[in-house]
Amino acid sequence: MATPHIEANIGDFAKTVLMPGDPLRSQFIAENFLDNAKLVNNVRGIRGYTGTYKGKEISVMASGMGMPSIGIYSHELFSFFGVENIIRVGSAGALREDIKVRDIVIAMGACTDSAYANSFNLPGTFAPTADYKILKTCTEEADKLGMKYHVGNVISSDVFYSAEAGTPFSDTPNGKWAKMGVLAVEMEAAALYMNAAKLGKHALAVCTISDNTVTGEELSSADRQSSFTDMITLALETAIRL
Repeated sequence: MATPHIEANIGDFAKTVLMPGDPLRSQFIAENFLDNAKLVNNVRGIRGYTGTYKGKEISVMASGMGMPSIGIYSHELFSFFGVENIIRVGSAGALREDIKVRDIVIAMGACTDSAYANSFNLPGTFAPTADYKILKTCTEEADKLGMKYHVGNVISSDVFYSAEAGTPFSDTPNGKWAKMGVLAVEMEAAALYMNAAKLGKHALAVCTISDNTVTGEELSSADRQSSFTDMITLALETAIRL
C-alpha cells in the first residue's frame, strides 16, 4: 500500500502514532525510546518507525511544519494505514507570563488563523478539539510523573515570523489571542484535530514550551532536548493506555 507521501504496507503502522514535526526527532524517539524499531517510511525524508514501548506496539512519524503538512500525513495515516490515534509532540510559544519554558501545554482546543477548515465546506465555524479520552489519560499520566502542565486552547498559526515586529505585545495577533485566554502558539494542532473529527479518529497535541513570547525567555538547545524528552515520555505513557 502506498500513498503519494507514505510508502508502507498495511500493518506497518501501529494503532497509535506519535507525531513530532522534525524527522530527526522522529528518529531520536525511535532509537532512544522504542524497542526493535523498524523504519517503515522515508518518502521525502519523513521518517516513520514502528517498534514497542513497554511491550505495546507504537509508531512515530514526522509531520513536517505547518497545517498543510500535518494535514497530509495525518489524513493518509488515518485513512489508509489503520491508524486510530495520533499524538502530536512538538514545541510551542507561551502567550502568558505564568507559563514558563519547560512547562507542558496540552491542547484541549485549537484556534486557528488558517483557512484549513474551508476545505470541509461547513455552514459555519468548526471548533477543533482534542479527543477527551486521550486528553484525560494524558493529564492522569502527567500527574503521576509530577510534570508541570497547562490545559486549554492553543492557536495554530500559519505565521511564524510576524510582520508586526516592534509592535507592543498586546497589539500583536498573539497578544489578541492571549486576551481570549489562549495559552500558546504552535502551527499544527488545528488541522490534526479537524482531520480526526472528519474521519472518526482520535487526536491530541502535547507541546513543550520552548519560549515565552511575552517575556522573551527561551530554552537553550541542551535544555530543549531534555524538556522534549519529558514530553515524549508523557506521550508514550499515554499511548500505551489507549
